[in-house]
Amino acid sequence: MQAKKRYLILFAAGACLVLLFCFGGIQVPLSRRGPHRRDDRSLHPGARWHRWSGYLQPFSALGKDASDDLGGHMSPRQKRDTNSGLYAGKRCRMESCFDFSSCERNGFKVYVYPQQKGEKLSESYQNVLSSIEGSRFYTPDPGQACLFVLSLDTLDRDQLSPYYVHNLKAKIQSLPLWNEGRNHIIFNLYSGTWPDYTEDLGFDIGLAMLAKASISTENFRPNFDISIPLFSKDHPRTGGDRGYLKHNTIPPYRKYMLVFKGKRYLTGIGSDTRNALYHVHNSEDVVLLTTCKHGKDWQKHKDARCDKDNTEYDKYDYREMLYNSTFCLVPRGRRLGSFRFLEALQAACVPVMLSNGWELPFSEIIDWNTAAVIGDERLLLQIPSTVRSIHQDKILSLRQQTQFLWEAYFNSVEKIVLTTLEIIQDRVLLHSSRSSLMWNSLPGGLFALPQYSTNLGDFPFYYAKLGIKPYPKFTAVIHVVTPLVSLSQPVMKLIVAVAKSQYCAQVIILWNCDKPLPAKHRWPATSVPVTVIEGESKVIGSRFLPYDTIPTDAVLSLDEDTVLSTTEVDFAFTVWQSFPDRIVGYPARSHFWDSNKERWGYTSKWTNDYSMVLTGAAIYHKYYHHLYTAYLPESLRGMVDQMSNCEDILMNFLVSSVTKLPPIKVTQKKQYKETMMGQSSRASRWADPDHFAQRQTCMNKFASWFGTMPLVHSRMRLDPVLFKDQVSILRKKYREIERL
Repeated sequence: MQAKKRYLILFAAGACLVLLFCFGGIQVPLSRRGPHRRDDRSLHPGARWHRWSGYLQPFSALGKDASDDLGGHMSPRQKRDTNSGLYAGKRCRMESCFDFSSCERNGFKVYVYPQQKGEKLSESYQNVLSSIEGSRFYTPDPGQACLFVLSLDTLDRDQLSPYYVHNLKAKIQSLPLWNEGRNHIIFNLYSGTWPDYTEDLGFDIGLAMLAKASISTENFRPNFDISIPLFSKDHPRTGGDRGYLKHNTIPPYRKYMLVFKGKRYLTGIGSDTRNALYHVHNSEDVVLLTTCKHGKDWQKHKDARCDKDNTEYDKYDYREMLYNSTFCLVPRGRRLGSFRFLEALQAACVPVMLSNGWELPFSEIIDWNTAAVIGDERLLLQIPSTVRSIHQDKILSLRQQTQFLWEAYFNSVEKIVLTTLEIIQDRVLLHSSRSSLMWNSLPGGLFALPQYSTNLGDFPFYYAKLGIKPYPKFTAVIHVVTPLVSLSQPVMKLIVAVAKSQYCAQVIILWNCDKPLPAKHRWPATSVPVTVIEGESKVIGSRFLPYDTIPTDAVLSLDEDTVLSTTEVDFAFTVWQSFPDRIVGYPARSHFWDSNKERWGYTSKWTNDYSMVLTGAAIYHKYYHHLYTAYLPESLRGMVDQMSNCEDILMNFLVSSVTKLPPIKVTQKKQYKETMMGQSSRASRWADPDHFAQRQTCMNKFASWFGTMPLVHSRMRLDPVLFKDQVSILRKKYREIERL
């Protein structure tokens, strides 16, 4: 009997142990596997159950030890979601921390707080705010705003910096519109200080978005924060320099294969990678130079290599290396980002990134695999062999993409800021956001406005990529400013000549005359529809409004006194079909730099080159009507309307800024305008002596807003085959052109 009891007790105890083991009460330590040993758990059917039961503890008690134990098996993004982070809104996303209601009511508008008395701004932050205030997104009314930007300088949060703003937390909390940071964006370039340089800004940003340089993947909140590049205080506010790739060299190799020149940190964060660069340096095609000579007490920490490194460092010119290397190493510094990133892009030196955990600038929209080599700090010794193995075709493609990205998004503070705002707008207006192709191919996301269309085939830039052609018809838009007095007026002849074109789909007469609209029967009878539209406010800029009545891709823009034959119209349209993203037409003008007056000049002299084709007789894509209205600021359009002049120059500035290419002139034709009408008519502006002076002023006003001179000179003129050749006229397709 006693033996039976003992067996029952042992059985009960064993059952309890089994139950405790199954439900996690007892943890059995697993032996550490050797490097060549298979996972023993895969051999047992119960392995999956034991693995699952081990995760019960973190769900029941989310303690620090549990989360630390899990950290060994988590990616940086998983750690980011699990850890508490540096600020309260660590888990923020657009759908949880952003109020879309004001954006839906008023559109995407941005409000900048007025500058507080006594608060100083760094030049860089002033450039950021000026870029926003000069953009089409800006509103002075906070009630209309979708997004808010602080006037308190948050760019430099290094406590040792002279630009550090003290008591920022209290100042921000006192703002009446702060609302825990909701719908706010904070710009930051530098955070943390010696010795650890953390990403803590020194205040709680709450629910605000962060546009930050050198942000880590671990702290980056996807679809909420925006990684921006680190730029210097000398970075231009507008315009910016072009990239340095002037022509493609085949094969695309330069004097050096891989270069770097910069500081070597002897102690502290960021020192590991730069201290190891000498292992790769060979003084021939791989030139990686570092110097210890920086900081006040560098000699206290100097090592055995410092003197040799410093001597070799001084032998090379940084700019010469940069412009003559195929690849440029971009290792992390004290922070993850580096000025060398933008310097390499501009120089068409393919960046080789060595900064583990850095969320690359504008990573949400830019495919960096097409413009950079993403390396690993732990595999530094493999970098030379890796870049040597890249095929020359790929190198050429990478180099070309660096130039596109530099000019599209990075060559000025304004473009960096506008790209940031456009990304947020795409998130807010998700139904009309840009595709990856729009962001990563010419002309870039800043010029491909999704409010016009989200269909790539509706833009003139993507026809070749999509393998399609523009619609094979055009719509003529004739700008009329004088009343009809006789059937022999130039505009009547022009309507008849244009309507006879085999490519004409419709004629639109834009009536900007002060007199009432003529009766319908007064217009000539044509085989295509003639629509008369009364101009909005009778201003000259109304000729570039995006009218819904234009059904075709191509617009033939005409002044009322233009003299063109049907043959000339046909030929110009045929040429435009091969260049749908450019202005194609007859009357050409040019610009020049007047060194005596130190300003841009405008000339109508007949020379061997030109940079503008006037829109009084030109064909272009109708998308430019939308871009003229939606992209250009009211200040420029208002100036044009007030002077009733320069609208054609402004359109040329816009198109050349988008394409980085000149317009195209077709067949030489000196007779462009009819004899000017009476001085009382509005068309007499061409004979007005002030007209030419105004155009000189416009050139400089426009160049100032664009931040650079976008117009490009050209010496190319396209004529019909056999034009002016001494052969039979019967062999020529466009016979009438030679008789004009």
